[in-house]
Amino acid sequence: MAIEIGALGRINFKKGFYAYVGSALNGLEQRLRRHLSKEKKKFWHIDYFLEKAEVMAIFIIESDRKLECKIAKELGKHFSVIKNFGSSDCSCEGHLFYVGKSF
Repeated sequence: MAIEIGALGRINFKKGFYAYVGSALNGLEQRLRRHLSKEKKKFWHIDYFLEKAEVMAIFIIESDRKLECKIAKELGKHFSVIKNFGSSDCSCEGHLFYVGKSF
C-alpha cells in the first residue's frame, strides 16, 4: 500500500507489522494521546502513517535521557528500516521498522 508521508513523498508499505520509535521527554501522555487521535493536523511522519495503520501496542521506557536513536539503531540490526521516516532531526537511518507479517 502506498501512503503519502508529508515531505518524504509516497512510500510503499508491505502488509504486516511495523515498530515506530519516538520520544517525548516532556509531555509523554499528551504526545501519545495526539498520535492516537484520529482528528489532528498532520505534522510528524507518523501522523500520515497512522491514518492507514492500527496501533496494536505501545511500549514505554521512562528515562530522563534521550534513548530514541539508541533504540532505533538496535532495531535496525534486526528489522528493515523505512529510510528517513521519523528521523529528520537526527542522523539515524529511520525510526520506523518493518517487523514482518507476524511477531
